[in-house]
Amino acid sequence: MAKNAHIVFTPSGRRGDFPVGTPVLTAARSLGVDIDSVCGGRGICGRCQVEAGEGEFAKHKIVSSCANMTDFSSVEERYASKKGMKDGRRLSCQAMIEGDLLIDVPAESQVHKQVVRKRADVREIEIDPPIRLHYVEVAEPDMHHPSGDLERLEDALEAQWGLTSLHCDLRTLQTLQPVLRKGKWQVTVAVENEKTIIAVWPGYKENAFGIAVDLGSTTVAAHLCDLQTGKVTASSGIMNPQIRFGEDLMSRVSYVMMNPGGDKEMTVAVREALDIIIGVVAEEGKIERTDILSMTFVGNPVMHHLLLGIDPTELGGAPFALTLNSSIDLYASELGLNISPDGRVYILPCIAGHVGADTAGVILSEGPHLQDEVTLICDVGTNAEIVLGNKDRLLACSSPTGPAFEGAQITSGQRAAPGAIERIRIDPETLEPRYRVIGCDLWSDEEGFAEQTKSTGVTGICGSGIIEAIGEMFLAGIIQTDGIIDGAQSEKSPRVKFNGKTYDYVISENEPLITVTQTDVRAIQLAKAALYAGVKLLMEKLDVETIDRIQLAGAFGSHIDVKYAMVIGLIPDCDLERVKSAGNAAGTGARIALLNKAARKEIEDVVRRVEKIETAVEPKFQEHFVNAMGMPNTIDEFVNLAKVVKLPERKVGAPAAEGSGEGGRRRRRRR
Repeated sequence: MAKNAHIVFTPSGRRGDFPVGTPVLTAARSLGVDIDSVCGGRGICGRCQVEAGEGEFAKHKIVSSCANMTDFSSVEERYASKKGMKDGRRLSCQAMIEGDLLIDVPAESQVHKQVVRKRADVREIEIDPPIRLHYVEVAEPDMHHPSGDLERLEDALEAQWGLTSLHCDLRTLQTLQPVLRKGKWQVTVAVENEKTIIAVWPGYKENAFGIAVDLGSTTVAAHLCDLQTGKVTASSGIMNPQIRFGEDLMSRVSYVMMNPGGDKEMTVAVREALDIIIGVVAEEGKIERTDILSMTFVGNPVMHHLLLGIDPTELGGAPFALTLNSSIDLYASELGLNISPDGRVYILPCIAGHVGADTAGVILSEGPHLQDEVTLICDVGTNAEIVLGNKDRLLACSSPTGPAFEGAQITSGQRAAPGAIERIRIDPETLEPRYRVIGCDLWSDEEGFAEQTKSTGVTGICGSGIIEAIGEMFLAGIIQTDGIIDGAQSEKSPRVKFNGKTYDYVISENEPLITVTQTDVRAIQLAKAALYAGVKLLMEKLDVETIDRIQLAGAFGSHIDVKYAMVIGLIPDCDLERVKSAGNAAGTGARIALLNKAARKEIEDVVRRVEKIETAVEPKFQEHFVNAMGMPNTIDEFVNLAKVVKLPERKVGAPAAEGSGEGGRRRRRRR
């Protein structure tokens, strides 16, 4: 009997056991993993490239190694010699499984590319960038008045622009003489903070650029901005390649702990991703990399440390100590970023061990510290970061929501890509669903839906879809208050099916089968309860019983229907008219810091005043968490929500794990 190996694919999270000798591509296709291939597995097209993880992955309970695949085949060698292939990459049609593997499918190998939903939101920003351009006419050398070219350049900047006591970095100085002569003594000078000359171009140069980066654990988004006008000239987003080391932050920290040098691997991976995205936005914006003078970054503490090349191990356990929580100014070259030789990087300050520079960006964007009303801001991701307060007092904490909201670890879950269900409605009488998928504006029960989705199919359900599915199942009576799928509903509709232990709800019976299982409901309950408990803890600390305004930030928070977020109890009760999406607020904060130097000091001052609450040491967190497992909550009333939604009566059944394996109906005792 052939030996089986356990295979895990990222970023999809799909897994299975396969006989040794199975091609990786065959295993991927049997699990519905999205891998491109147009040559029929002959190793000609090269579109099915994958990369094997190296080391112990505790979360997946496997030890993965390149040695657990067959050696490079002659077909792969021929392809690599003719077209080239990155180190560590394999053609999945040629590589055979020989042992346990974690296989990463890079974005370029996916048919349905991930939809990175972090656009640049429209925002009025006062333009006062740290770096400004100055056109000057410089006196030519004169034997009767001997002086250096830099001295005469500084004299011109003082006379024509009032800039004094300037400093010039060595890298800029090394190119100064040829630039002055090429420009015939007329040049454009970039000066940072009216102190430092960081670039010089021959002649008149109208534009210089900067990039604001939101470095998320799942996605990386970059916005190329004109430093003079603030206009966003190009935006791009890619999947964070660190996903292959772990979907959530603690998995990545765990990888570092178990695999010496793992932090360096992840630093290299994210910097390579940044190099790609810099190239993409530069090409889209029709500029040279050397035109990019400045970059700003926001990100959670683990991403912050890995970007800087700092081991994040201390963030993996109490007291969750940051290496630094202040802002930091660097040369881009110190991070290996290929922009202007003297290009600058500014990284916003972190707040606490699990409340990072991304939250600082959200605060800068949304301005709760300037408001009278009590505002709740939730940046929902694999780790939810929560801010509550107003101009008098601001509190912050984080809650470990995990990857369920992004479709990971959900039976039919997937990332947001064409073909993924993102909206769903369930008829409360018949329990029949209708849904919309990414890439099609029609609902599944509308004419033309099948034709419009023929190229992508209906492939799974993404984060916003699973939230609506759980919410609709609750409103339709399929799910009880305690989260149990009510088996009695199987008498009403065949879509509620017994699977031998618990009940499932079938959304689509086509291939692939798309269901919501009891395990999926539990995963969402755990995630939403963690966030809600964090919010309740901050409300107690702030001594408020109600919230005036709620802002949902982040790529996920921007695309969920706020009504369903409240129906499942992800957020507390509030007037729905006062619950809004903040869009990519962290990215907007990075843009504000890029384009306004006063904003940098503002956020540094605010962060010093924020009160940090560590949920792990708060005794009431667990109590709030248990109560928040209910739909929408076991004890809290949702009076505002009840005005717009008919909430079912509170109904509970015996948990499946305690013997009601049939979702509420007792099993007969064996005699």
